Amino acid sequence: MSKRITCQRRGKGTSTYRAPSHRYHGSIKYPEYLDRDETMTISGTVTDISRDPSRSAPVLDVRFDDGKKARILGTEGVKVGDVLSHGASAPVARGNTLPLSRIMEGTPINNIENHPGDGGKLIRSSGTYGLVISHDGRKTVIQLPSGTLKTLDSRCRATIGVVAGGGRRDKPIMRAGKMYRMLGSKAKYWPIVRKVKMNAISHPHGGGSGHPGKPTCVSRNTPPGRKIGLIAARRTGGRR
Repeated sequence: MSKRITCQRRGKGTSTYRAPSHRYHGSIKYPEYLDRDETMTISGTVTDISRDPSRSAPVLDVRFDDGKKARILGTEGVKVGDVLSHGASAPVARGNTLPLSRIMEGTPINNIENHPGDGGKLIRSSGTYGLVISHDGRKTVIQLPSGTLKTLDSRCRATIGVVAGGGRRDKPIMRAGKMYRMLGSKAKYWPIVRKVKMNAISHPHGGGSGHPGKPTCVSRNTPPGRKIGLIAARRTGGRR
């Protein structure tokens, strides 16, 4: 009898593949109560900087002037005791959050909303930043870290500066165990072995000295234990 393949074990949700969410700080978004009044501007003081195992960037604990607390994504150069502003009238300074329409061209930004009020979706990894390219009416063109240009609503909010934690990938990983622990905190399965290098009992593509020995296309009605590879493919191979 063969073993359960990786996609079956992952779907079952064992401890190997289940994310340790009890260690996470939760979602890091812009305060929701500030979405109701777009003209509102409020300031807050950074009280603590903490590490979240689920993300590469540090998290800032901010206490606003109205007494409410929030956790926001850390910006490079912001430290405990700094005062950050959030709103349409906030100055264009490092760590402040304001709509794209108020940010001048060429300014580095991070934690950008994809739609107004979604709390920030784009450019949240450590050491990354985007650039404001141009404004055109109610639309703003930004450049992502990949170089891709994206057009967004000018009401979308963004934070000025670079995401903190840069240089994370500059130090080489010398041991396989270190990579295993790093990815384990985010429930990333590693190392990933090529299926053609497995034994025949472990995967339908296993055995045969690194060759599947049979077509890798399967029917859409194939049982879960055999449903791997190209599922109901209309065509295979490179286009000519």
